Amino acid sequence: MLRLGRYFSLLLLVLSAAAFARGVTPYLPLNLDPEVEREVERVLVLGDKPVMTRPIPAALVLDALPKACRRDAPLCERVRSYLRLYMHGAGIEFASLEASASGGRGNPVMPDQHGETEQSHYQAAAAAYLQPSDYLLLGVGGIAYQGRFTPTGSVLSLGFNWAQLDLGWRDHWWSPMTDSSMLLSTEAPTMPSVTLSNYTPLTRLGLQYEIFAARMSKSDKIELTNGTLTTGYPKVAGLHLGLEPIPGWSIAASRILVFGGGAAGGQSIGDVFQAFFNPSKAQSTGFGTEHVVGKQEASVTSRFIFPGPVPFAVYMEYAGNDTDAGRNYLLGKPDLSVGVHFPRLGPFDLTFENSYWAPTWYVHGYTPVQTGYGDGITNDGLSFGHWFGDQRVFGDAVGGRSDLVRLGWEPAFGGRFEAQLRALVNDSYYSAIAYRHEYMASVSYSRPWREYVVGTEIDAGRDVFGGRYSRFAAFMRYGDALHAGGGSAAADDALGERRSDHAELFVDAGVAFSRVQISLNGVAPVEQTSFKAEPHIGFGARREASAHQDLGFRVEADDIDGRPLYTFRALDYRYRFDNPLALSLFGGAARYNLTTPAYGFVFGAGVQWRNLLPGWDLGLDYLYGIKVARLREPNDTSSGTRPDSFYNIDRVTLYLSRKF
Repeated sequence: MLRLGRYFSLLLLVLSAAAFARGVTPYLPLNLDPEVEREVERVLVLGDKPVMTRPIPAALVLDALPKACRRDAPLCERVRSYLRLYMHGAGIEFASLEASASGGRGNPVMPDQHGETEQSHYQAAAAAYLQPSDYLLLGVGGIAYQGRFTPTGSVLSLGFNWAQLDLGWRDHWWSPMTDSSMLLSTEAPTMPSVTLSNYTPLTRLGLQYEIFAARMSKSDKIELTNGTLTTGYPKVAGLHLGLEPIPGWSIAASRILVFGGGAAGGQSIGDVFQAFFNPSKAQSTGFGTEHVVGKQEASVTSRFIFPGPVPFAVYMEYAGNDTDAGRNYLLGKPDLSVGVHFPRLGPFDLTFENSYWAPTWYVHGYTPVQTGYGDGITNDGLSFGHWFGDQRVFGDAVGGRSDLVRLGWEPAFGGRFEAQLRALVNDSYYSAIAYRHEYMASVSYSRPWREYVVGTEIDAGRDVFGGRYSRFAAFMRYGDALHAGGGSAAADDALGERRSDHAELFVDAGVAFSRVQISLNGVAPVEQTSFKAEPHIGFGARREASAHQDLGFRVEADDIDGRPLYTFRALDYRYRFDNPLALSLFGGAARYNLTTPAYGFVFGAGVQWRNLLPGWDLGLDYLYGIKVARLREPNDTSSGTRPDSFYNIDRVTLYLSRKF
């Protein structure tokens, strides 16, 4: 009876909290309706809502509208009109039909399109919903293209704004990047999953979380720790935690774990949690259990929105698919991605993104303590991370880089043009395969017609094997955010308003004194260079977090021991005293351009004398790069206890900062 009383008290507590909670929210289409998605992205930047995961909750967009409307009322009205589709007891959220004709030898997988290839001749997608209660929502949807159907969007949701449970085919995208999410994306068909998350930030720190578990496609190449094969359905589970302590700035950490399948299954929740929170031991020595875990990946991400006459968002992802040096907090074989999005440059919007990654992503063989996956970290044979995973010979653990430039234009006569160019390089330094540089270009035009958006798209390019392709598509989508027309003069005037005194851009220039401690292979003696003076430049933005505190983002370039070092401060914190002094703390990631590039975390602190001259600050910073690591050259045959080299970097910088 005592236990029953406790359960009853807990139930009353939950019901009491629910009385003051908002209900569940539907999600907007993800990489299915570009016109709407671009408009929503712009609203979120103008509304100071840094998005770290997708699909985007409709309730989050509603919350961003009031602030965004003060900057661009026509854009706001278009998005508000679209969101009305979700404000009934039942209705159609989205419907799209596309027909295409293609030519050429190349047939690459289209990036982030749920597995569709350039040679597919059609795509049909739709989603509808029924919401009998604020706390219960049933979605029915699907995506079909040549050779595959997936019930994406078929989801049962129940709960509250602080704990929404989603059961079904729900997409997951864990990155602020819009084109290249390393851990989870829409590159592969959607997996059935169970997800618990919140769409309203919790506490003053703006805590956001997402927990999920999903079932991958069937594989007959699951390798047990003795190398024998078994058949089954591997699982993937993950945890995402984010903070948004001030409007417009967010930082997050994520980890996913691939495990089980067939005879490799049988893990308890305790086994999974133990591996999740102690990945170094799980990957090196195991826990002495029969059912051991498989592959792990993790990332640290940030997104910063700068308000002003030309607002923009700048964002970063630092991810690893292994641990390093036996330490759980060091990400091995990493990726470093950065991006910037200008939601309005006159009638244009512009996005640029860049990614560099080390070898071994999405490839995982067995070890004496880890399950291996001969089909890779895939679903239906397709990577569920960055799209580069499907632009190579299957199983080739090659490193490389990708770039994206996307330009949108809303002409005065209506509709929307969008041009997009992707480039990919599989670095031949890591592979014997003679890959070609890949280029993927597309141009589209869409405009409203009655209750629909109609348009065309032309794709052309060359894949990594030299195969050229072209594609012409025509599409019609139900429901649109284009009917209200393009940006108005009033919107342009609003965007030209004077920037707040509490947000500023700045450029740094000075001299850096640097040295490097080098551990090549664990056997050779540790080397240390002497301090050398080299020029330093940087660019950044910051905004006020309180009367004495600022938060921002900064990019720096240095020359250390004859090699370029690029530093990205995901956290750039400054405390201003009532006198001219200010103290700063910062952390982020760096890329050190050696023969094979090295990546790692950097931390530091500094002091500033503000307004030494009007608009000029004098700064002194200390930076420490901890075990910035690179894989040794493939032709390096020297003995060693590990495959990578470590570089500890010390840098002291004296600089002048010009504020704008």
